[in-house]
Amino acid sequence: MPPQIPTDFEQQLVEQRSYLMRFARLQLRNDAWAEDAVSETILAALAKPQAFGARSQLKTWLVGILKHKIIDSMRQRQREVTLDSGSDDDSADPLEHMAFKADGHFAEKPTDWGNPEQDLKSHQFMAIMDACTQKLPAVQGRLFLMREWLEMSSEEICKELGLTSTNLYVQLHRARLRLRECLELNWFAAR
Repeated sequence: MPPQIPTDFEQQLVEQRSYLMRFARLQLRNDAWAEDAVSETILAALAKPQAFGARSQLKTWLVGILKHKIIDSMRQRQREVTLDSGSDDDSADPLEHMAFKADGHFAEKPTDWGNPEQDLKSHQFMAIMDACTQKLPAVQGRLFLMREWLEMSSEEICKELGLTSTNLYVQLHRARLRLRECLELNWFAAR
């Protein structure tokens, strides 16, 4: 049987694979599990290409499928998932002390971010946001993506990873501070 030539849709799926792998590795912390989740995502997309319908970007649609595959994988392997403990993140974050006064207010008024809703639609903004997310310390990046991208509740994350709610909120706070600083330097200041 002659080799089958991939369709345009199949080629586009292959082009998204490396991005999907980075996303899955960050969440699952295991190359084999990440590979399984991405493979299942691509198989699901190939099984029902008509479900895509070009109502969104292909990457957005695939990440939506991958989110569910990751959550399924995490639930399936609940007892095997571990977090690195003893990282440098456990120490006080100097950024916190620079950004806030003792009363909890910003030490310096944040720069004007313009119209964030319009920027969210921008491909360039999302590329910068993705790069900033990748620069986060591993633990913070994972927790931030679980909360904001996988849309898991705080209770689910704490249960999944054996964290206290206080620790989760501190780590998410630090992640958001770092993302804010990165976005201000690489996106908002550059405009």
